[in-house]
Amino acid sequence: MLDPVFQAARRVLSQYLPQTRLVAAPSLQTSSEQKIYLKLEGELPTGSFKVRGAIYALSTHQQTSGTREVVASSTGNHGAAVAYAAQLLGWKARIFLPEKNNPVKRNNIARLGAIIEDRGAIDLAGAFEAAADYSQRMGAFFLNDATDPDLPAGPGTDTALIRGVASAAKQIFLVT
Repeated sequence: MLDPVFQAARRVLSQYLPQTRLVAAPSLQTSSEQKIYLKLEGELPTGSFKVRGAIYALSTHQQTSGTREVVASSTGNHGAAVAYAAQLLGWKARIFLPEKNNPVKRNNIARLGAIIEDRGAIDLAGAFEAAADYSQRMGAFFLNDATDPDLPAGPGTDTALIRGVASAAKQIFLVT
């Protein structure tokens, strides 16, 4: 039986996202009894599974806080996911990117309506620090994909992210 948190995440996400397709991958099978499928998470609105966690985390935070601005630090996919979720739920989004970022991913975030802040040299550390500082000063919700307690439930509903899957498995094994 799935944990109530994952059941809630599944209900929330079903309002906004389609189930992603599975396609058979016979070339990866090592025997005729084996069935291997690929899950096409790239068909989600941002091209990544990360949108699942962003939507669920924002919808959960929205219920417990009056905050309607979200910030994140990212090199691309998480930023796009947060920008999409914010647009979908009517939040303002500000994404902090390293100064030397991927222009395709940067344009995707901008296309989704987020304000972009280029901070930190070539890695995410400077962008993370700037996002955390901005969040504290302005009272915005900092959606950190490495530490947010609600985020794993989103990907965990569709077994897309190892952190989400591990969290779901932990809940299942603790219950049984």
